[in-house]
Amino acid sequence: MINEDLKLRGDVAIVLKDKDGNIKENRKIQNLVVSSGLEFICSRMAGTSAGVMSHMALGSGTTAAAAGQTDLVSILGSREALDSSTASSNTITYVSSFEAGEGTGAVTEAGIFNASSSGTMLCRTVFAVVNKQADDTMSVTWTITLTAS
Repeated sequence: MINEDLKLRGDVAIVLKDKDGNIKENRKIQNLVVSSGLEFICSRMAGTSAGVMSHMALGSGTTAAAAGQTDLVSILGSREALDSSTASSNTITYVSSFEAGEGTGAVTEAGIFNASSSGTMLCRTVFAVVNKQADDTMSVTWTITLTAS
């Protein structure tokens, strides 16, 4: 009998900087790969035409992350196109920068999506508030790791 125990882990790094480039916040948190994200992964392995993950969004919702969620609870602004996505070995890293005026407010949630609207959410995380002012920039680096144990 073969017993393969695959695990997905998401690690999120958030760096908030003021208008002069000084770091105001630097956090590392974990995320939840939601059910629609797991279905997306399986569909891509079968070669379907589901679009790749291409956008990230910030929000102000505080509802705990749950497997059945398909979007952020309360998006701030709009989904931003990813700056990069890099796959290597058993990880994929997504990076997005929210410039001055983008995703401004009391940020408490983030998610990764395969479209600028609608589409599939891969994962969502909820965290203690990060207050992004109108002239601040926020960089989010999201690393998804697949391991067999």
